[in-house]
Amino acid sequence: MRIIKGIYKTRRYKFPKGFPSRPTTDMAKEGLFNVLDHHYHMSDIKILDLCAGTGNISIEFLSQECGEVIAVDSNFNCVRHMKNVVKDLGCEDKITIVKSDILKFLEKVDGKYDIIFADPPYEYDLHPEIVNLVFERDLLTDNGGLIIEHGRETKLEHLTHFQFVRTYGNVHFSFFDYTAEE
Repeated sequence: MRIIKGIYKTRRYKFPKGFPSRPTTDMAKEGLFNVLDHHYHMSDIKILDLCAGTGNISIEFLSQECGEVIAVDSNFNCVRHMKNVVKDLGCEDKITIVKSDILKFLEKVDGKYDIIFADPPYEYDLHPEIVNLVFERDLLTDNGGLIIEHGRETKLEHLTHFQFVRTYGNVHFSFFDYTAEE
């Protein structure tokens, strides 16, 4: 995998064979960050990356010097891998990496985030619970947004706060925010 923009641009990092997580493709990641660049002021923001897996998205935010990043994953190997990558990049002081179930984390976390990104396994069936917890707990800033990465089989357009979806190959990003009619 490679970092597409910013201070770590073109740096590549690998993950071990049999790694328990699927990284977001470079093409999809590039498309996602193009959308984010047009919808958000991307400096000094607070980012929550749920099901962070390889750390691909968190590291891209760090590379673009967006602000504070919290990466959450329930898998010990994913957490260890992310810690090794940020140590190698020398940016371990700019990210908080948490080992936790994401739903339990969302039930307990305090604070507000400008961007919450969630990339659960594609066969995960609790996408609506993520959306509900984020908005019920009021975890976004007024202009903040939730983005959920998912496969084509998952349809989220019917959920409250849905704004739009962007598709890059087999990768879909559904965007949610407070401006959507309830």
